[in-house]
Amino acid sequence: MSDIESIIEWYLLSGVEDFCADEPMNALHTADSPKTIKPAAPENNAVRPAITPLSQINMAACRNAEELCRKAQTLDDLKAMVESFEGCPLKFSANSTVFGYGNPQAEVFIIGEAPGSDEDRVGEPFVGRSGQLLTKMLQTIGLDRHDCYITNVLPWRPPGNRTPTDEEVVTCLPFLKKQIELVSPKIIFILGRSAANTLLDNSENISSLRGHFIDYTTETGKVIPTLSSFHPAYLLRTTSQKAKSWSDLLRLKRKLEEI
Repeated sequence: MSDIESIIEWYLLSGVEDFCADEPMNALHTADSPKTIKPAAPENNAVRPAITPLSQINMAACRNAEELCRKAQTLDDLKAMVESFEGCPLKFSANSTVFGYGNPQAEVFIIGEAPGSDEDRVGEPFVGRSGQLLTKMLQTIGLDRHDCYITNVLPWRPPGNRTPTDEEVVTCLPFLKKQIELVSPKIIFILGRSAANTLLDNSENISSLRGHFIDYTTETGKVIPTLSSFHPAYLLRTTSQKAKSWSDLLRLKRKLEEI
């Protein structure tokens, strides 16, 4: 019996009755990599839009705010426009529109982030505990708050004092910039990281921003030295930082004397 006949007989005795292929298979041979199957393209070839409807609404609201600001000739004009503006959802959850307050020809322009519950109730910026501390801080360097101009990045209180969204900030930013342009102060004093990042268009923390002046340029080209410091609300929670805040106030005073 030949070797082939012996192998076939062995297969038959083992119960093998059928072949799985017409060609012999070499178990030591590496099979070719399986072909990659590409997923079928959607039948309607639909493409997700790069700009969502919500983004379009936010962009339209921002353009509307910028348009209004171009028309405003005085702070009273701008205040009326902000009070009638409906492009920011915060307005509908707030009790009051908290516009800027103080001397319309102030040398010092002070900016916070957003109104709190007291400000929302009264309709004026910095009237709560933070505002009381701010008043005392200004008095230590001979400034009366009524001689300054005080405002916030947002004219409406975010619900629960939550952090404002980027969309809310971008929509309301033209109103802040127009107030600066109309008041035309000698110095801008920013309280807190959020307000500083917004106006100065950066992402640095307040510890890096405070302690030195950074130039801010208005839409009309005026360059205004800007000093950032801790927000009074933060100082109420972290009294250990009051010494640094005091040194910032002294810098503010010296700069005013130099200009």
